[in-house]
Amino acid sequence: MQGQKQFSIKPVSEADWPVLKKLVDEVWPTTYKDILSSEQIAYMMNMMYSISSLKKQEQEGSRFFLMYKEELPVGYLAFSLHYKDKKLNPEGGLTKVDKIYVLPKTQGTGAGRYLMDFAFAEAKKAGDTGVLLNVNRDNKAVKFYEHYGFKNAYSGDFDIGNGYLMEDYIMYYPFEH
Repeated sequence: MQGQKQFSIKPVSEADWPVLKKLVDEVWPTTYKDILSSEQIAYMMNMMYSISSLKKQEQEGSRFFLMYKEELPVGYLAFSLHYKDKKLNPEGGLTKVDKIYVLPKTQGTGAGRYLMDFAFAEAKKAGDTGVLLNVNRDNKAVKFYEHYGFKNAYSGDFDIGNGYLMEDYIMYYPFEH
């Protein structure tokens, strides 16, 4: 796509955590404001999106990236290589996209596709056999993933504490052999 040349991706370094957190604070609550209660958003922002939580996720194997349009950060991505999904691949040959978000003003510009293409390239480089992700069943991004070629593999309700559930589709994209 012509417009995608305007984007670049770089790994999150120690100095980038505040940049990532600023993006998270702008994107995440906006994405879920019509799906989740403000109390659940606040709980999840603290539990999953504080800088200490993000760094812990990185220590546990999640790789974080920032996407820029020109010099401005406009999106972020996190994924884990060689992920084991009990239903799809218990041996661990999948890449799990943990986070893929772009600023609302950047949606529809090819930014999401650029991030996903990057995740797919990294998954293939690592020798994984496909990509999976969780997405809230009411998230409009489900259509983006379907358009990209993901299929709904199964659904799950995941207890995240404090009486809250993540009610997700687990979507899967197998690579051709």
